[in-house]
Amino acid sequence: MTVKATSADLARLAGRIGEDVAAPAADDVDRRARFPVEACDALKSERLLSASVPVELGGAGAPLADVAEATAALARHCASTAMVYAMHQMQVACVVRHGRSELLRDFIRELATAQLLLASATTELGVGGDVRTSVCAVEHEADRLRLEKQAPVISYAEYADAVLATARRDAESPPNDQVLVLCRPPGLRLEPISSWDTLGFRGTCSPGFKLTAEGDGASILDDPFGDIASQTMLPVSHILWSSVWFGMAGAAVDKARRYVQAEARKSPGVTPPAALRLAELGVVHQQMGEMLRGAIRRYQLLFDDREALGGMGFAIHMNALKVSSSRLVVDIVAAAMSICGIAGYREDSPYSLGRLLRDAYGAALMVNNDRILGNNAQMLLVHRED
Repeated sequence: MTVKATSADLARLAGRIGEDVAAPAADDVDRRARFPVEACDALKSERLLSASVPVELGGAGAPLADVAEATAALARHCASTAMVYAMHQMQVACVVRHGRSELLRDFIRELATAQLLLASATTELGVGGDVRTSVCAVEHEADRLRLEKQAPVISYAEYADAVLATARRDAESPPNDQVLVLCRPPGLRLEPISSWDTLGFRGTCSPGFKLTAEGDGASILDDPFGDIASQTMLPVSHILWSSVWFGMAGAAVDKARRYVQAEARKSPGVTPPAALRLAELGVVHQQMGEMLRGAIRRYQLLFDDREALGGMGFAIHMNALKVSSSRLVVDIVAAAMSICGIAGYREDSPYSLGRLLRDAYGAALMVNNDRILGNNAQMLLVHRED
């Protein structure tokens, strides 16, 4: 099958979908806390869900830098759409790199052919938000497995075609001896245990579920979850989340720029007072982008060095990216609202920043910054810079 989206035009296609499809529906998605089905269908139509799948498995073989750029392009128009796309690509990266069984390679080919949407269940009730610890365990019987998990959040689970879930390797394993399991129909059942009515990122549709899964024993990814997390899930998650926030910040800067330009047209030859604040905002946004691109370069440079990816130094840098970018997006959107004034505060204004600000405040809570800083604090006590 011919791959419709290539790595070269990935960001362009994402930007077009963002502008033509995601943006017109974004307010309704936010107001009703509904899944951005229009944008997701468009992403499937352009085959963007398999953008990062290797060419030999039916995808476009896009590098992470291109996926990050496409994610940011979507986020300029609808943060919920961009977040769904980012979380899907995080899971795809895990299966592509760590799923070597014939069953898992066939799944990746099917994902590329059918444009399947992949979700994640890494959180669990009873562990306090620590994704590197599990209560539930995989039950093995011959070549089959069974899993039951109480997950407080599974984003867009009811719209996904499969879910990657963490669990203890077996009933005798300690809490940190985890595996990642591909769960999919007909063996996957989801029973809602909570609702999703939040301040921001409302379109991600992320209630809690009791997840029950049965399937082939080969549905377990080949590498321990500890390796998957350090080598792929942590860096890709922090990079793509930060790409969402960078795109949101870009949208806020754009609105502030248009507002200042409109003010300047009212008094030709006079520089509006807010122009200086806009210039300062542009500097901060540029710094945010350079920080993100630097993290991508670092990850790509170390991609084949599994020892370095599992080291404390790399984890500290990736954690710092997440904390910094999640703070900067709030600062940038809030500064843009100050520039736009009441026009940014109003919901019926072309310069409205309310939805962006509400979404921005969710950034620090997606793996809480305090938990991340606590992890960094422990590592910094023993880590030595090379």
